[in-house]
Amino acid sequence: MSRKQDPQKPQDLKPETRLVTAGRDTALHHGFVNPPVYHASTVLYPTAADMIAHRARYQYGRRGTPTSEALEDAIRELEGPGCAGVALLPSGAAAVSTALLAVLAAGDHLLITDSVYRPTRNFANSILKRFGVETSYYDPLIGGDIARLFRPNTRAVFVEAPGSQSFEMQDIPAIAEAAHRHGAIVLMDNTWATPLYFRAFDKGVDLSIQAGTKYIGGHSDLMLGTVSANAETWSRLRDTVLTSGLCVGPDDIYLGLRGLRTLSVRLARHQTSALAVARWLQQRPEVLRVMHPGLEGDPGHAIWKRDFSGASGLFSIILKPAPEPAVHAFLNTLSLFGMGFSWGGFESLVILFDCTDYRTATAWAPGGAGLRFHIGLEDVGDLIADLERGFAAMAQTR
Repeated sequence: MSRKQDPQKPQDLKPETRLVTAGRDTALHHGFVNPPVYHASTVLYPTAADMIAHRARYQYGRRGTPTSEALEDAIRELEGPGCAGVALLPSGAAAVSTALLAVLAAGDHLLITDSVYRPTRNFANSILKRFGVETSYYDPLIGGDIARLFRPNTRAVFVEAPGSQSFEMQDIPAIAEAAHRHGAIVLMDNTWATPLYFRAFDKGVDLSIQAGTKYIGGHSDLMLGTVSANAETWSRLRDTVLTSGLCVGPDDIYLGLRGLRTLSVRLARHQTSALAVARWLQQRPEVLRVMHPGLEGDPGHAIWKRDFSGASGLFSIILKPAPEPAVHAFLNTLSLFGMGFSWGGFESLVILFDCTDYRTATAWAPGGAGLRFHIGLEDVGDLIADLERGFAAMAQTR
C-alpha cells in the first residue's frame, strides 16, 4: 500500500498535473503509459529463505500489486504532503466502515454530523452500537462549539461537507481544532469535493474518505472506496484493512486510475454546468430554495469560498408545496435526468429525498419536497429544456 513519492519528480507540480502523472512508472512497465492490470493471488518466492523472511516486494494479491499501488500513489499525491498512505476498499460504504473500525473500540464515543450520508448513520447505529461504540449526532452548523459535546471517551468526530442531500457547510478547521484539543481523530467524507477541491489534511482532517465510485471513476461503471490517512492514523488503517481481508478487484482499480486522469476536466465541467442549472432553478416559481454552497446567497457560501477551491455537480432544491402526483409527473417526464441512487458519473440524475425520519440532532422541515440533482456532462441548454418540460407536466397535473 502506497509507496513513497518518486524523488525524481518535481515537488511543485499543480494538482491537475499530478492527476496525469501520479502513480506512473513507465520504466517499470517498459514505457507503457498505463500500468498493466494484474489479476493476481499467488506470488512465488525464488527461495525458501526469501519466503521465510518475506523478502519480496509483493507477497500476495490481496496485499497489493503494481496496479493497486499505482492508484494508491496517485491519490496520495493528490491529497498532498499530509497524506502518509492510501487504502483501497470495495465501495464508499466499505471505506467509511473500515475507517471507523480502524480508530474505534468498545467503550468509545463517536460524534457524527446529523447531515451525514445515511449508510454511515446506519453503520454507526447498528454494527458500531453492537460492538459497544456509542454515537451522538450534532448540528452540522455547530462549528467550534462542538467542544461542549466531547466526553472523556470521545475518540472520533465524523464530518461531511457539504452535508449529504441537505448541503450544510461545516467549519472543518474549527471542528478539527476542538477535536484534536480533546485527543479525538477527525474523519471526513470528502466525496463531494474530492482532494482536488478540498485539501482535507490541510484543514485538520486525519482520515479522508471518498466513494471512488463517484468522481474518481466518473463513468458509473465501478465500485470503489478510498481512505487516505495522515502519519498518526496510517498504521491503524493499514492494519485494519489487511487484517479484515478487504481488497478491490484489479479491473475496478484500473478503471479508477483511468478515471482519475480526467478528474480535473470533468469536475470543472460539472461545476460550471451545475451552477448554471442551480441559478436557473433559483428563478423558477415552483422552487422554494436551492441548496448549493457555490451560490452567493447560500448560508454556507462563506465557508465554501474560504476552504474550498471548487464545487462539484451535486446539489439539492426544495420545491414549493405541491401534491405528490404533480411531483411525480415532474420526475417521470424528465428524459435526460435518470432516477438512480448514485452520482459522479457523466450522466445527470435526480432523486426525491426526505431527511425527516432519521435526523436526530436537528429538525428537518424544509417546507416542500426535496430533490437532489447531479448535473452531468450534457449540454446545459438541453438539461434546462428537459427541466422545463418537467415543470410543464407538473403544472398540468396540478
